[in-house]
Amino acid sequence: QVQLVESGGGLVQPGGSLRLSCAASGFTLDSYGIAWFRQVPGKEREGVSCTSSTDGRTYYADSVKGRFTISRDNAKNTVFLQMNSLKPEDTAVYYCAADLSGYCTIVAALPYEYWGQGTQVTVSS
Repeated sequence: QVQLVESGGGLVQPGGSLRLSCAASGFTLDSYGIAWFRQVPGKEREGVSCTSSTDGRTYYADSVKGRFTISRDNAKNTVFLQMNSLKPEDTAVYYCAADLSGYCTIVAALPYEYWGQGTQVTVSS
């Protein structure tokens, strides 16, 4: 069964850090483009970061550049999102997604074949 499972969300104070994990089962992540999106109620899903398997490039939304880092651990079949200097506006449900083409984009959610169930991140004092 093909599945993506996110974990690592939680409640953190402003300025704190979290590391989200996206673990795959039923397929191998290393040939897929992987992205992190986030969504708050009443708003569209927003692309946060992605990593391409075709050329190894990574991309970040301007709002998280310099604070978030996406990385892969192929041995663990997992992609991580390290989030530092968290702000209240980072509060959202975070989803990971996989694209069979190996490319990635944070502009749109359409190319992604597989999605996780999401993990809640709340930044509040």
